[in-house]
Amino acid sequence: MARGGLIIFDYLLEESEDMHSLLLTDSSTLLVGGLQNHILEIDLNTVQETQKYAVETPGVTIMRQTNRFFFCGHTSGKISLRDLRTFKVENEFDAFTGSLSDFDVHGNLLAACGFSSRLTGLACDRFLKVYDLRMMRAITPLQVHVDPAFLRFIPTYTSRLAIISQSGQCQFCEPTGLANPADIFHVNPVGPLLMTFDVSASKQALAFGDSEGCVHLWTDSPEPTFNPYSRETEFALPCLVDSLPPLDWSQDLLPLSLIPVPLTTDTLLSDWPAANSAPAPRRAPPVDAEILRTMKKVGFIGYAPNPRTRLRNQIPYRLKESDNEFDNFSQVTESPIGREEEPHLHMVSKKYRKVTIKYSKLGLEDFDFKHYNKTLFAGLEPHIPNAYCNCMVQVLYFLEPVRCLIQNHLCQKEFCLACELGFLFHMLDLSRGDPCQGSNFLRAFRTIPEASALGLILADSDEASGKGNLARLIQRWNRFILTQLHQDMQELEVPQAYRGAGNSSFCSSGDSVIGQLFSCEMENCSLCRCGSETVRASSTLLFTLSYPEGSSCDKTGKNYDFAQVLKRSICLEQNTQAWCDNCEKYQPTIQTRNIRHLPDILVINCEVNSSKEADFWRMQAEVAFKMAVKKHGGEMKNKEFALTDRRKDLGSPEGLLLCPSIEELKNVWLPFSIRMKMTKNKGLDVCNWTDGDEVQWGPARAEEEHGVFVYDLMASVVHILDSRTGGSLVAHIKVGETYHQRKEGVTHQQWYLFNDFLIEPIDKHEAVQFDMNWKVPAILYYVKRNLNSRYNLNIKNPIEASVLMAEASLARKQRKAHTTFIPLMLNEMPQVGDLVGLDAEFVTLNEEEAELRSDGTKSTIKPSQMSVARITCVRGQGPNEGIPFIDDYISTQEQVVDYLTQYSGIKPGDLDAKISSKHLTTLKSTYLKLRFLIDIGVKFVGHGLQKDFRVINLMVPKDQVLDTVYLFHMPRKRMISLRFLAWYFLDLKIQGETHDSIEDARTALQLYRKYLELSKNGTEPESFHKVLKGLYEKGRKMDWKVPEPESQTSPKNAAVFSSVLAL
Repeated sequence: MARGGLIIFDYLLEESEDMHSLLLTDSSTLLVGGLQNHILEIDLNTVQETQKYAVETPGVTIMRQTNRFFFCGHTSGKISLRDLRTFKVENEFDAFTGSLSDFDVHGNLLAACGFSSRLTGLACDRFLKVYDLRMMRAITPLQVHVDPAFLRFIPTYTSRLAIISQSGQCQFCEPTGLANPADIFHVNPVGPLLMTFDVSASKQALAFGDSEGCVHLWTDSPEPTFNPYSRETEFALPCLVDSLPPLDWSQDLLPLSLIPVPLTTDTLLSDWPAANSAPAPRRAPPVDAEILRTMKKVGFIGYAPNPRTRLRNQIPYRLKESDNEFDNFSQVTESPIGREEEPHLHMVSKKYRKVTIKYSKLGLEDFDFKHYNKTLFAGLEPHIPNAYCNCMVQVLYFLEPVRCLIQNHLCQKEFCLACELGFLFHMLDLSRGDPCQGSNFLRAFRTIPEASALGLILADSDEASGKGNLARLIQRWNRFILTQLHQDMQELEVPQAYRGAGNSSFCSSGDSVIGQLFSCEMENCSLCRCGSETVRASSTLLFTLSYPEGSSCDKTGKNYDFAQVLKRSICLEQNTQAWCDNCEKYQPTIQTRNIRHLPDILVINCEVNSSKEADFWRMQAEVAFKMAVKKHGGEMKNKEFALTDRRKDLGSPEGLLLCPSIEELKNVWLPFSIRMKMTKNKGLDVCNWTDGDEVQWGPARAEEEHGVFVYDLMASVVHILDSRTGGSLVAHIKVGETYHQRKEGVTHQQWYLFNDFLIEPIDKHEAVQFDMNWKVPAILYYVKRNLNSRYNLNIKNPIEASVLMAEASLARKQRKAHTTFIPLMLNEMPQVGDLVGLDAEFVTLNEEEAELRSDGTKSTIKPSQMSVARITCVRGQGPNEGIPFIDDYISTQEQVVDYLTQYSGIKPGDLDAKISSKHLTTLKSTYLKLRFLIDIGVKFVGHGLQKDFRVINLMVPKDQVLDTVYLFHMPRKRMISLRFLAWYFLDLKIQGETHDSIEDARTALQLYRKYLELSKNGTEPESFHKVLKGLYEKGRKMDWKVPEPESQTSPKNAAVFSSVLAL
């Protein structure tokens, strides 16, 4: 029946009688039950019976539905819970001994009322039966003060129950509390009994039906809402056959369809001739520019998220010719490049914006990193947690003494930042433009308690939303990393007993190579007003800029050289409360700082953390710009270069000085070089230094003998402001000659921008230009001239062959009987070109984050974070070929979300040192073994090694990798699994239930031997191509599935090797 009262259809149930219950399961499906042993399902669209479900207990009088079960109430007093798909009984409650009257379900509670058997017959039970659907058992019954015939949950603020008797009494109570007689209300029915009761979907109205056919409506407001999308009730129109209502022609909204018009073939008055009418369609308004910018095309259909600038399905039209609201088509960018631009980032150059990796089904394999980096230097991937420090890692790497000295460091500490940084530097050395990831370094970083205490470890949500202040964060990280590297290398070089002096200062600059490079020795003088002076020696690894007080409020534009502010920050003088031994109490003292020894690398934290400091930089840049324009005068031309008259007379190419353009002088306050001089009275002179000063005063090398040093800007780390993404950190780095010589075979210096995996050469003036609206300086690195000549830059590989020898397991329960490998003997040490079979298994630390696009495709926002759990290496030649010499399970302190047992064979407990029976080692120990094999020049054979090395965090030269996934691959065809290749070429059934890395590594070795056999050592590519064609044809026929074996036998289930079993 329709809302207006019209009957839509009648349906006759032939096999049913005395129907009692209806349940609308969705908009087009109806369940019908009654006093028979089945329930019918009827499709309302086709008006046909679609299913018939048998009912074990006949007499279904009430039906309810939740998102877990169908609930059927029977005349026998039972309530059955049935599966939503199969309608099978999942559970059954024997509620009443007599009969069931009513029941209702809400959340995890089911409440029922009914009749119990007494000596005199059936009696209404005043105890409501309440069941907990989580434990599927009854809880304490609820005693009420009326004879319950109907009940409903009214879940507004709490799970209240409304209990109704047939005489018109209504009581409200909580299903888990006590009923209060004060909560009883009375309904005054016209008839003697109430026959039905229900609650509206909005829970704002109660409806009672009595025996006289009247409906009593109770509401909590004068105009209640009955349904979530409630509209005024429609009633059937009266019959219009006998008389027609009068029509008022003055009403514009009068429906003319009320006038009955007879069918006619004559021409109507509204049919205007074509000569007197012309079509004037409304021109559709232009599509919103935001929709065009975000649109993704699939075929010829475009999909875009709703920008929610207008109400859904409402498009305003131009009603007047003078209305030019939608005539401005200039706001729609027709160029695809223009659509990519972010309107709110118009001031930020595209290369400075935050870069993200777009993942596909193949992960990173088809992402074009070369588009962002056309150099041979390696970028760093940003998707790893706490990768905000990528720019600082690059700065440390391009300091040649730091790079060499860190790579020479190796200690026994499991989580040593110096060791992990050295391993990362080694990867950056080997890379030829491919990006690296510092996952192992950042993993060690997360385990250090001091990093967590300083707030340097960001949660994933904070990092993604940019909640943290990145400028402050990277400056704290800068101080932390220098201190930590100093301590890590100090522990290796100095005995523990020698390391005393436990305050914020360090021992001496010579305690570690980091101390030699960065440490600045100072004298801190404290002068009390009583005249007592205390002097103590200390050292620091970096300085923080201290700006003149009140400088930002000075609108006159007072000029401060950067050298002045730097000197003020180094030789800091401040008034503070301190303890005076002479006065024996805290007194106001004057704290001064004098320099005894200057560092080789001067590190400066800019501390531009508020608008006050930003205004100071902006003001000084404006003053410096005016002075530079005035100084150069007529020699300067916008975006052109001119030669100064003073340098023209020198006659040498080196003596030419190019006059900068106006654009290059804007937003510049920072000098490229500074000159420092130690005076005899322990003072310090600092001044800005230019190339012209060098001609006037002579080369800086000659003045070092007199305590004069020139520092050149080597790197600047800046914070890019972006309110949408929280900003990002990038670095300008002056890459020296040695790096270009190694990578490109040329000798020159060049400034580069490092923005994670985006690397681009830039003009040197960009390194010192800071537009404070979006580009804020954070960290500066100045280095002494000719720094490299002061240090030994030879890298001696600290990894020795002893790492491959037998080692103790971390697992307490491991026994020799469980050993799965034989360590290498001295006469088995690998040589250049030896084959080693390799396979690794992984576990998941963080699940993948993905979203569903509007076109239905899946978009990966952040890939799952994997951690290596097992690494196996097997011998590739010799009498023991195929026998593992490394089979390490990697202990992890991080929480594992998924062990991926089906694919990895790793089970919970295998990586726990307390209960594991495996050969458990640290990641660093196994990493050193693989690094030794790479450095010695072995060739690794495996299947899918690219991903394995990526997760292990190793960079392996391409000529040392023999990957069977590519050996048995045809261009533009799918990759083939190891299981299928082993079945096709070797007649082996592997990876039956789980994966085993020993089995996989050994199979890969056998496949490589098979490849050499089929291709005649690579001399007959045409014949091997025919073999591959046969492989792909077979694979398509088999749907790339290996037939199931009759008996589960595989090499790993059989006796493997007698020598292994002998262990």
